[in-house]
Amino acid sequence: MEGIKSPLQPPTYVNLITVLSIDKLDGKDARLADYFDVIAGTSTGGLVTAMLTAPNEKNRPLFAAKDAANHPSLDALLSAICLGTSAAPTYLPAHYFETQDPTGKVRKFNLIDGGVAANNPTLIAIGEVTKQIIRGSPDFFPMGYGRFLVISLGTGSSKPEKKYEADEAAKWGVLGWLSNDGSTPLVNVFTQASADMVDFHLSVVFKALKSEDRYLRIQDDTLTGAVSSVDIATKENLQDLVNVGEGLLRKPVSRVNMETGKVEPPGHETNEEALIRFAKMLSMEKKIRDASGIRCRL
Repeated sequence: MEGIKSPLQPPTYVNLITVLSIDKLDGKDARLADYFDVIAGTSTGGLVTAMLTAPNEKNRPLFAAKDAANHPSLDALLSAICLGTSAAPTYLPAHYFETQDPTGKVRKFNLIDGGVAANNPTLIAIGEVTKQIIRGSPDFFPMGYGRFLVISLGTGSSKPEKKYEADEAAKWGVLGWLSNDGSTPLVNVFTQASADMVDFHLSVVFKALKSEDRYLRIQDDTLTGAVSSVDIATKENLQDLVNVGEGLLRKPVSRVNMETGKVEPPGHETNEEALIRFAKMLSMEKKIRDASGIRCRL
């Protein structure tokens, strides 16, 4: 994403825009990967996750052999993982690759877009941390969900009232479900529904634990036209997406209303202000861990 000029311009690294003001707190060399125990993503989010966690030219984040989990069957090329998680049905071909363990046993992977199963992978990330705690991993200390700090970033979805009516969908047939007015209804229904259910579940959990301020979901579900499509990569549309992202920073934080199921602003805090607040919490936590010799795990 190209950097652009704006009164709300976030911190930049060369020509990249970041969503957290970490470098204002900890210097220009700060990397987001150093502040999270787990970073998860599927589809477009999977590619962003790979870019955030892959070592840069200074080998940061740096992973030693002793830190790597011993799972030879999952030792795949990062490129293969990226091709698999972004293989959106009807848009990109499914991806196949193999891995081999020291005994010569081959494991085959036949993959399509990860968003089909987990369009919002937040629960998977929390589940992975929970598994490590249950197993007694020294990298994860026992703690309740109230101690979790979660930032969930969506990549946008179509405006709700511009979705599909039953009378119209009843006439589509196979082709209509696969392609309709520049979108793919069948894929949209599956991916958006799964993402919404995850957001609803986590909103209930964090509210029950009185930790709503430790769960931040940022998503624009008002996209229309070209910006709501996944395969229009013109320079004009990419710039429009940048503008959508900047506008999203100015919007108030939204949460799921437990009664109506709709996403509504609970107050006046904007997404930008919430991200700055989270950045301060993450920076403080990292300083405490650095002083104790504890490293974040991905």
